[in-house]
Amino acid sequence: MPRLNPYTLQMQVTRMFEQGQSFFATTKVQDWLTERNEDPNTYDIIFHKKPAPPGSEQVMLIEIELRRKDGQPVDPWLQEQANLHA
Repeated sequence: MPRLNPYTLQMQVTRMFEQGQSFFATTKVQDWLTERNEDPNTYDIIFHKKPAPPGSEQVMLIEIELRRKDGQPVDPWLQEQANLHA
């Protein structure tokens, strides 16, 4: 049974970028994909730095883009879950 994590994937990745650990962000997303029974080798993982929404405690937010290497569309639910806000 997977561990429950109170933090969203996007929040964890954003924190990694803030702490200078962005090198590990790709591995974090790959692990997240594996937990959802997806093959991480099927996806290109791209990070986009965006300003955080007004009223947020954060200054920046990292948006995660999943792109399939075979050209097929990414499941919209999976893409939405990757960028789910707390």
